[in-house]
Amino acid sequence: MTAEILVDTNVLVYAYDFSAKTKQRRAMEILDTLAHTGIGVLSTQVLGEFFRVATQKLSPPLSKAEAYESIANFVRSWKVLDVTGLIVLEAARAAAEHNLSFWDAQIWATCKLNQVPMIFTEDIPTPYLEGIQYVNPFDPKFSLREWVS
Repeated sequence: MTAEILVDTNVLVYAYDFSAKTKQRRAMEILDTLAHTGIGVLSTQVLGEFFRVATQKLSPPLSKAEAYESIANFVRSWKVLDVTGLIVLEAARAAAEHNLSFWDAQIWATCKLNQVPMIFTEDIPTPYLEGIQYVNPFDPKFSLREWVS
């Protein structure tokens, strides 16, 4: 089995973004594959960010009830990692040492402290950071089969 992969907020949001059809199709393929293989993980931070972006920034936005139902489905079918005090502390260190935004550092710290070696995200500060690999699943050269076997 392939190692777990944390999915960042932007991948979840694109699955609901009707204005970006190509990215929407890719996001849905990724989410379906990672859910069926059981290697996809989310964090409480990612789910919270999804609710805010999906209800406030998508055009048209999801209703709060629709966003709630989406999150409930993710919670039922995905492994969800909690943000802990140690994750916040490690994120603060990484933000200071690696010049990351705190929120990006917190996603990275969630992976690091839960031994999840990879993040699928559009927001790539570097290909690797202290053992965590960043992969842009919307890159034209990306092949899902390369990462999931």
